[in-house]
Amino acid sequence: MISGYSRPLYILPFDHRGSFEKGLFGWHDPLSPDQTARIADAKRVIYEGLLAALASAHNPDGVPVTRAGLLVDEQFGADILRDAQARQLITACPAEKSGQDEFDFEYGDAFAQHIEAVNPTFCKVLVRYNPDADEVLNARQREKLARLSAYLKGSGRLFMFELLVPAEAAQLQAAGGDAKRYDAEQRPALMVRAIQQLQDAATEPDVWKVEGVDTARDAARIVEAAQRGGREGVGVIILGRGEDDAHVREWLRTAASVPGFIGFAVGRTTFWEALKSWLAGTISREEAVQEIAGHYREWVQDFEAARPA
Repeated sequence: MISGYSRPLYILPFDHRGSFEKGLFGWHDPLSPDQTARIADAKRVIYEGLLAALASAHNPDGVPVTRAGLLVDEQFGADILRDAQARQLITACPAEKSGQDEFDFEYGDAFAQHIEAVNPTFCKVLVRYNPDADEVLNARQREKLARLSAYLKGSGRLFMFELLVPAEAAQLQAAGGDAKRYDAEQRPALMVRAIQQLQDAATEPDVWKVEGVDTARDAARIVEAAQRGGREGVGVIILGRGEDDAHVREWLRTAASVPGFIGFAVGRTTFWEALKSWLAGTISREEAVQEIAGHYREWVQDFEAARPA
């Protein structure tokens, strides 16, 4: 059963777990209750930035609530998810275990109970999948993802699939060891093949969340794959991958120019430096909130300006 999602979708993702614990705070599991609370509060700052960017009576030029969304994890963001739902924001929550090379469920066989308890607009997974990787590994991932897809479709829930295609050793070697050359020359075609393989194995996302590509031609090929075989309603959004502002803007403009790309999910480039400065005490909480809000509004403006009339 294929449904899809084709409305504008501007996601602020901050479902990072391991990178927050280790990269932002320098902590390791198991976390103390105080450490957990501090990470949750840092995520609250990001959420406050999203709220500050929204359209309201005091901010008529803000982002419409019907297009704005967030992606946050249950562990540190359950309260945020509840508040966002009350405000009628689009919400997404991850189902995958953080930082794994192979997809697995965060809560094992209890994944369905957790999805139902949090009840997000989208259930999201991040999957590293290269069609030329070890076939046994890929087959294990496909089996789990098809199980999740069947559950979500059967329960009438929306499915967001974040696809990362890391280079295999031979592919990187063919690019002379240059990751950017791999991205430009090989990754777009591998993304198309990955989407097709996953679809053929009964994984049916409503939205594909994909890495940026440099040309409209490659972006169009990704949309064509996502929407093939009666999947015309399926949407595609672009992710930021922690790149600098200039690279993110380039990816946004390229994606926005191609019908089928409905929005973006740009996280670390939106909030990372603001959070670091706030935690270091060099800016106030409100300054961090406004900096995050400003970045998010800029992504929306760039995307909408590049869309076909």
